[in-house]
Amino acid sequence: MAGAAVDGRKTTVAAAAGGEGNTCCAHVGGKGPGYASPLEAMKGPPEALIYVTCVYNGTEHEKGKPDYLATVDVDPNSPTYSQVIHRLSVPYIGDELHHSGWNACSSCHGDTSNDRRFLILPSLLSGRIYVVDVLTDPKAPALHKVVEPEDIVKETGLAYPHTSHCLASGDIMVSCLGDKDGNADGNGFLLLDSDFNVKGRWEKPGHSPLFGYDFWYQPRHNTMISTSWGAPAAFSKGFDLEHVANGLYGRHLHVYNWSAGELKQTLDLGDTGLLPLEIRFLHDPSKDTGFVGCALTSNIVRFFKNTDDSWSHEVVISVESLKVKNWILPEMPGLITDFLISLDDRYLYFVNWLHGDVRQYNIEEPSKPVLTGQVWVGGLIQKGSDTVYVSEDGTESQFDVPQVKENRLRGGPQMIQLSLDGKRLYVTNSLFSVWDKQFYPELVQKGSHMLQIDVDIDNRGLKLNPNFFVDFGVEPDGPSLAHEMRYPGGDCTSDIWI
Repeated sequence: MAGAAVDGRKTTVAAAAGGEGNTCCAHVGGKGPGYASPLEAMKGPPEALIYVTCVYNGTEHEKGKPDYLATVDVDPNSPTYSQVIHRLSVPYIGDELHHSGWNACSSCHGDTSNDRRFLILPSLLSGRIYVVDVLTDPKAPALHKVVEPEDIVKETGLAYPHTSHCLASGDIMVSCLGDKDGNADGNGFLLLDSDFNVKGRWEKPGHSPLFGYDFWYQPRHNTMISTSWGAPAAFSKGFDLEHVANGLYGRHLHVYNWSAGELKQTLDLGDTGLLPLEIRFLHDPSKDTGFVGCALTSNIVRFFKNTDDSWSHEVVISVESLKVKNWILPEMPGLITDFLISLDDRYLYFVNWLHGDVRQYNIEEPSKPVLTGQVWVGGLIQKGSDTVYVSEDGTESQFDVPQVKENRLRGGPQMIQLSLDGKRLYVTNSLFSVWDKQFYPELVQKGSHMLQIDVDIDNRGLKLNPNFFVDFGVEPDGPSLAHEMRYPGGDCTSDIWI
């Protein structure tokens, strides 16, 4: 097996990637965690619970309240439907719980000895990683272990953990966005073993790009591709356009040799690809194409493999900036902050956090997405706000945003999660506490909320569910900010098939 030494410590790259040797998929033919294929996953049972990372950091409660993991009842036949039924507070204050992942997923479906027991919760600002047992009592998760930031820094030099993916080896890989001082050139990929001990870094020395953020691996093409947000020292203080001009934010995709942990190509997305955040390959593991959402320029970029095994990219969806009045700039970008792909690779969904709409595109021809649905669920230009958009003829307008259960929708759509069958899309509206405070101060004061959008997968289209509204503004310890969502049985943004 290929090996890589990192500051004197060894990490087994090929094994960690699920390559030759000891992998958790050795029990071929068994039925372990997840599903055998994306299409099989679509036949799974409907979701009854969703876990939501909730943040007090950055709010008026930040000095006295730790962040927490909320369990939300999403079973329409339950008496507690659309309610938070449990809250697991973490032990520390100031973490900024953000994204999450699993100890095992469908990449280990062949291992009968494994299960999807633990939810991995990296803390973006503190650098801690929490391990939560959701299997013993799915309705009331319990803290299993804390990986302390000092241990991570000591063994790897990494900090600001973000995306977590389980690997076919049984290891867990976490992208880290910088070093402890917030420098982007200190980023890389952390490996934890199956007992959540720090194992080392995944990439070989000298193969760390300048910026890091999200990543997705595709073993059949021996490829992993990562994206680039910005320097933690910059984004943790709020968004500043000067930081973009000063080179503190990214515009590249980084293509790795998956089995070797070697950076083999960098794709410069240019001025059309500023702040490339979430990245998704198509779910079919044989496909060599995927998409990335570029937040600041509000473009969806498709990437694909060429016949010579190099990779290329092209812009396939563009959201026009709107001319506006009564805002900090004369034009407002949509700000695509999250997107996902349905498990059958038919539809792509994304949000415009500032404009306030959620969109559905048919991507059966990946190079030519077709808009098939759109719904407005917030934003800075909704009726009743100060900001208006100005059309070419000078007409001033605002968007109609419905109330849900007599609640005015605050903020803009930010994180999304799709049901396995593709028929229900869940939406939260907090991005990152300091950015929430900057762009949607009302959100920090009054709290976040969670919505559900009904998806017509046959005739296409989106419709807001008027009976589903989770108000994180009325939490027992005060208003909180709701971010990423996960189902106990896995979902279309955490499962990777090999």
